[in-house]
Amino acid sequence: MLTVHHLQRSQSERIVWLCEELGVPYELQVHPRNPHTGLAPPIFKQLHPAGTAPVITDGPDVTIAESGACVEYICRVHGGDRLLVQPGAPHYAEFLQMFHWTNATLQAATSRVMWLNFALGPEAAAENTLAQMVRGRVEGMLAFLNERLAKTQFLVGNELTAADIMVVYTLTTSRGFSPMDFTGKDNILAYLQRLGRRPAYIKAREKGDSETPPLLGAVVEKFHFPGLGGKK
Repeated sequence: MLTVHHLQRSQSERIVWLCEELGVPYELQVHPRNPHTGLAPPIFKQLHPAGTAPVITDGPDVTIAESGACVEYICRVHGGDRLLVQPGAPHYAEFLQMFHWTNATLQAATSRVMWLNFALGPEAAAENTLAQMVRGRVEGMLAFLNERLAKTQFLVGNELTAADIMVVYTLTTSRGFSPMDFTGKDNILAYLQRLGRRPAYIKAREKGDSETPPLLGAVVEKFHFPGLGGKK
């Protein structure tokens, strides 16, 4: 049996949503964060040396971490390759690029902003040269994405793919840790509203993160974990 270990308010929401979109049978184990530190519970370190979410297991011999690896494994082994674009198909190269772009480029940059805010405090980070450079890179990526979504309904063409499954966390829940203002980014906002209405997305949120409303708007409220306040 496929088991998904989901850390609430984390990128493992991708895996719950994916399973709902594909309609594959799975067992969901929901793990809350430490209410003070915001960190994952020790079980994730027991499941995989990385100690991060998501983690999936599939029978006694398969344990996988990393969002992209989990998504590809489930699509190929349990989903009949649905939501993947195959070599030779239209948009294959675009799909491959955008599938990896989220974690390798966009989320990597937004995470740097988040950690700089935590380390320096938001006010000091606003004046820090390195933080300003990284925020500028993030703004450039969001401008690219907003322009792209003016031409397509989804990240790759006009059908949902695994690339969409990958990117939405970074544009939504991740902003609860490091808020980004999407005012004026109308195509991104329309895209998030389209995905937020999908029955599988709604069901995944209800199962995994029912206490946290989806962060689909231009401005979002920051999560409150006392231990992640940064310097005063």
